Amino acid sequence: MRAFGRRHRIIITIVGSLLAVASLGFALAGRRDQFATALSGAPLAILGATVLLQIVALLSRSEAWHVTIEAAGGTVPRRILYRASSMQVLGSVINGNLGVAARIAALRRSSPEVSPQVPTLIASEFPILAIEAGLAALTSFTLVGPLGLPWWAPVIGIAVMATVSAGLRHLAARKGRELWRGLAVVRSLRGGGRVFCFVLVAVFAQIFRNWMLLHAVGLDASLFDAVAVLIGVVTLGQLPVGPSLGAAAAVLILGSHGVAGAAAAGVLMTVTGTVGGLCFAAWAALDGVWVAHRRRVRRTQRAQATT
Repeated sequence: MRAFGRRHRIIITIVGSLLAVASLGFALAGRRDQFATALSGAPLAILGATVLLQIVALLSRSEAWHVTIEAAGGTVPRRILYRASSMQVLGSVINGNLGVAARIAALRRSSPEVSPQVPTLIASEFPILAIEAGLAALTSFTLVGPLGLPWWAPVIGIAVMATVSAGLRHLAARKGRELWRGLAVVRSLRGGGRVFCFVLVAVFAQIFRNWMLLHAVGLDASLFDAVAVLIGVVTLGQLPVGPSLGAAAAVLILGSHGVAGAAAAGVLMTVTGTVGGLCFAAWAALDGVWVAHRRRVRRTQRAQATT
């Protein structure tokens, strides 16, 4: 099944996206006017602020990745790593895991001499993912009410993440294999603390972004609701639901507050997140062009000087 999924990833994503859109269309049947009103009622200032928050989240997570790669022995300049990190935006439109693969491939292609090997780069994602999953487990109580989960479900999640964290620390102590080198940042209290802080900034930027958009469409949502939506987005992001991810997660978590408003907030989450990501990718493309231009100018100047 994994081999089938790898070979037909795009087809599966298209089918999953169509099914998700059809389900949302069914849920919004008879609520078209409410949906349109909620969607058009969001102030432009709020939309602009949420785009900026998305850029902050992307930059903070990129910096966390830079710290883990640096600890693993990579000497990639921050500027090059940020350009490679921007490629995740394009891949994540299809699937979150594909986005990670896209930025790893972009980094290896652009700087193979100073970047670690692919196994190390893959492992360098684990500390970041572990922190994000740990924060999700600690705040999973926000899902108890919306999803009707038993009260002890968050306790199990916290216990599982504590076990995973202990396992990562144990693996980080191993040396001699490229894979374990990616966990080197876990060995250092300073390095691990820096990664945690950058991931925390990225997560809080996403939470405040969700909270602002939920209020912009008229939903009386709390910060806990915004946290629950973020957990829903990350969880559903593992499924091939495509661009309908934000709306699907918002309706799943906050549909009881109003399906039309929740769907509108989810659509705006997707749109503003995509715009913020495209701004990051546009900077990376322009920066790459500028650096290539400067190199050509320097080569021309050296050639003229020698003649």
